[in-house]
Amino acid sequence: MSNMKFLMRRERDALGEMDIPAQAFYGIHTMRSLNNFTFSAARLPEPFIRAFGQVKQACAQTNMELGYLDPQKGEAIISSCKGLIQGVLSHYIVVDPFQGGSGTSTNMNVNEVIANCAEQLLDGNLGEYRLVHPIHHVNMHQSTNDVYPTALKVAALQLLVTLENEVAKLEQALQKKEIEFKNIVKVGRTALVDAVPMTLGMTFAAFAHAVARDRRRMSESFECIKRVNLGGTAIGTGSGAPRDYVLKVTENLRNICGLPISRAENLVDATQNMDSLVEISGVLKAYASNLMKLSSDIRLLSSGPYAGIGEISLESLQAGSSIMAGKINPVMPEAVTQVAIKVMGNDQTIGFAAGMGQLELNHLLPLLAHTLLESLMLLINATTGFAVHCIPGIKANRDKCSSHVEQSYALATILVPVLGYERVERLVAAAKASGRSVRQEIIRRNIASREVVDTLLAPQRLCTPGFTADEFQGVNIEAGPGAEEKTEILPRRNAYGR
Repeated sequence: MSNMKFLMRRERDALGEMDIPAQAFYGIHTMRSLNNFTFSAARLPEPFIRAFGQVKQACAQTNMELGYLDPQKGEAIISSCKGLIQGVLSHYIVVDPFQGGSGTSTNMNVNEVIANCAEQLLDGNLGEYRLVHPIHHVNMHQSTNDVYPTALKVAALQLLVTLENEVAKLEQALQKKEIEFKNIVKVGRTALVDAVPMTLGMTFAAFAHAVARDRRRMSESFECIKRVNLGGTAIGTGSGAPRDYVLKVTENLRNICGLPISRAENLVDATQNMDSLVEISGVLKAYASNLMKLSSDIRLLSSGPYAGIGEISLESLQAGSSIMAGKINPVMPEAVTQVAIKVMGNDQTIGFAAGMGQLELNHLLPLLAHTLLESLMLLINATTGFAVHCIPGIKANRDKCSSHVEQSYALATILVPVLGYERVERLVAAAKASGRSVRQEIIRRNIASREVVDTLLAPQRLCTPGFTADEFQGVNIEAGPGAEEKTEILPRRNAYGR
């Protein structure tokens, strides 16, 4: 083993010479970055690498079509770009996501990998760049400052499409539960205290509506990041790039990636200002907030299950304790909550990174890129997990729901429109003092029959906004505590004492 040596090749740049692993498709610029930036064990996200390959393919194709790039070299470069897009070469993109130079290390890593692959396709040797050069050919008419943010937006748009599709599946899963649970009456809760009755279906309908709003926001957010600065080169002026290239390259990229992207009206603005990405992050934060609320509510409703609320049961996914045999935890809602917290924290990071860009360039773009794409990928996976491994397996505990309704003194609220707030308050006090339920107290005092109370608590009625006077025909207004006080049926706007 001591006599074995790694085969190396030597490459040169303006700063000197370095040894590179002989079979590596990256080169000296990548190696310098590896020596300088060893801040994390993270890798650039695969969607970002794929998007970079698409951007480089569009650039090579445009240069070839306009006669700036030799067709043989151009075809070899395009084939190499496809290797990145398909993931065949992505393991050679090795630079740390946290890097200086606003993404130059990433761009040069991509350039070198494409160049070396193309060199081999043309029967050249790795690291020679005699036939295809990373800068002269692969990076022709480009700057890190236009290809990096363009690749970021392409990756973000592609992930947004995936996320929107997964959110639609979650919405559908919640809607199925809305229908399944539409006839199950349960206690509503405000401030974690018993409130008026509702149906379990209404609970899941509210979840579904919240998620539907998130899906709509995602769809609308496409508009704010579909404009890219490709062709703007260093600061958005297009310096160093032919005009016909600037006018054509985005169109080629649109055809390659299949997204409705377009060239920004002001390339200088699009190069230095990243507020559109902050806007996308805000949409993700809103969705994360709803996921957190949804996860928390599901955990609460399934809590116990014997000594808690226990109105729903979750599918058993794994053992919940290494010491308490038989314990099952709500692991999926817990994991989704952690993702939500991470995404909301990422939003703060993205806002700072965008706001601290200076003059014609945002030097913190690598941080912004890594954080935004992380949020998108986390939300995609969490949404899929929720929609597949949690929501479909939820079951209603009908007896527990019914028991809670019967035990809750908030049930008396259904009589407020006819008896008035103070008389119902006395009714509740009398029921508590006697140890009877509200239903028992209502029947005992001949305020209403069991059948009338059942009608007032019918799921169909609970799901219909407001009330009509006809619904209270079976209620004896003369009965109950304070019966001597005449009470008229209150107008709808004053229902429930408001």
